[in-house]
Amino acid sequence: MLADNDAQATVPVKSLDRARRFYEDVLGLKPLPRGLPGVQSYRAGGATVLVYESAFAGTNRATALTWPLGLAFDRVVQALRGKGVAFERYDLPGAMMDGEVHVVADRRLAWFKDPDGNIIHINDYPPARPPGL
Repeated sequence: MLADNDAQATVPVKSLDRARRFYEDVLGLKPLPRGLPGVQSYRAGGATVLVYESAFAGTNRATALTWPLGLAFDRVVQALRGKGVAFERYDLPGAMMDGEVHVVADRRLAWFKDPDGNIIHINDYPPARPPGL
């Protein structure tokens, strides 16, 4: 039923203006044409990230967005660090730290938060689909 349709990530934020600065200026996402007030969508590879104003923003204590970056992982970590992103440290079973990067077996993982505390995860897993599709 839904397997042949694209899904979109939906992220609640307290202030759309503050969120736009983060998602556009820090993460580099390009805004799609706006529709409803208090809502902004972005293209992220072949997916869409919808950011909307909500009184419940930042109440999720689990990962809200994940980007598998493949070989671009270390370059993206450096770029985010250069834009002032603070990475989280988690006590994960079997994980070792390499700076702000968690290393589990042969995988590299990192987490950071948006201005409302939504947790964003990046890793060096290969992207689900080639860029541009």
